[in-house]
Amino acid sequence: MTESTSGIKPESVLLYCRPGFEKECAADIIEQAGLLGVYGYVKADEGSGFARFMPQGDSACEQLRQNLRFGDLMFARQLVYLFGSDQDLPPEDRLTPLMEIIRESGLRFSELFLETADTNEAKSLSVFLRKFATPLRRALEHEQLLGNRHLPRLHAFFLSATSVSVGLSNVTDASPWLMGIPRLKFPRGAPSRSTLKLDEAFQVFVQQPDQDLRPGMTAVDLGAAPGGWTWQLVHRHIRTIAVDNGALDAVLLDSGIVEHLRVDGFRFRPVRPVDWLVCDMVEQPSRIAALIGDWLAQRHCKYAIFNLKLPMKKRYETVQLCREMIESRLIQANRHYTLEFRQLYHDRAEITGYVVCLDG
Repeated sequence: MTESTSGIKPESVLLYCRPGFEKECAADIIEQAGLLGVYGYVKADEGSGFARFMPQGDSACEQLRQNLRFGDLMFARQLVYLFGSDQDLPPEDRLTPLMEIIRESGLRFSELFLETADTNEAKSLSVFLRKFATPLRRALEHEQLLGNRHLPRLHAFFLSATSVSVGLSNVTDASPWLMGIPRLKFPRGAPSRSTLKLDEAFQVFVQQPDQDLRPGMTAVDLGAAPGGWTWQLVHRHIRTIAVDNGALDAVLLDSGIVEHLRVDGFRFRPVRPVDWLVCDMVEQPSRIAALIGDWLAQRHCKYAIFNLKLPMKKRYETVQLCREMIESRLIQANRHYTLEFRQLYHDRAEITGYVVCLDG
C-alpha cells in the first residue's frame, strides 16, 4: 500500500512492453484491474511498445495505485500512473511547461526517469533525452522536488521531442530500471547469449539472492547445451547437473561442479532432491508446464525458473493455460507455492516463469 497523493490525481496507467505484445499487455491490465473491481479500456497501437489503460471512475486510477501489484502483470516492463498525458511542448522552451505539469501534481519524487518506447523510431530520441535530462534535473533540484529514495519515481515518457506524458511509479512496486530494461553485460566466457535470460530472471524474481542462490546449493539445468544457463549457476558456485544430448562448453566441465548427462530432459529425475530446476528447452509450452508441475509436485526441487516458447496466436491464453496446469498439479500435491510469469527484456517470443515452493 502507498499513501494517497495530494494535488492532481493519476488519470490513466501507462505500461511499457515488448513491441508486438501490446495486445497481451492490454489483456493483462484489463484482467488484473477487473479483479480489483476497476474497469476501463486500453489504447495501444501495434508495434508501439506501450499501452495505456483508461480506468472508469474518479478514484479508479488511485485505487489501482493502492492495490495493483506490478508482479501480477506478465507482459509489462514498467507500471506508471499518469497525471499528465500527451502534453505538447513548444520546441523553443520545453522545460517551462513540463515543470508546470510537475508542480501541479503537488508531489516530490525520489528520482527522474526520462524514457521512450523500446522501438527503433523512439530510440532516435536518445540524444535529445540525454541533453534534456541535465536542465530538467537541475530545475527539479532547485525547487526541491527530488527527495529521498522512499518517494515515488518521476517518469517523463516522450513520444517525440515535443510530446510527453508525465507520471509516477511506486518505488517499491515497479521496475527499478530505466525503461524497465536491466543493463546487463554479456559475461566473458559464457557459451551463449541465452545466459542473459537467466541472469535477468534471477535479478527480477529472486528477492533474497544471498539466501536463495547460496554457494553450495544444487541445481538441474534441463536443455542445458551449450551451457548459457549452467554458466549462471556455476558463476554462483551452485553444483549443477546439466541435462542435454548436445555438447556442453568444456570450461563448464572443468569447473568441477558440473555433471553432464546426455539423457532425455523430459524423463530425467534426480536421485535426490535439488534446490533449483532451470529449463530453457524448445518445446510446446503445455509440455514444459506439465514437466515443471511434475518436478515440483514430486518434490524434486524447491525453486524453478523456466521459459515458455509462445505461439504466434493466443499467446496470452497460452500462458494462462500453462499457469492453470502448474497450479492444478501443485494444489493436487498439497504444495504451498508462489508462481509468477514475466516477459523479460532478454526474452523474445517467450515468457519466463518462476515458482517457489514454500513448504520445503
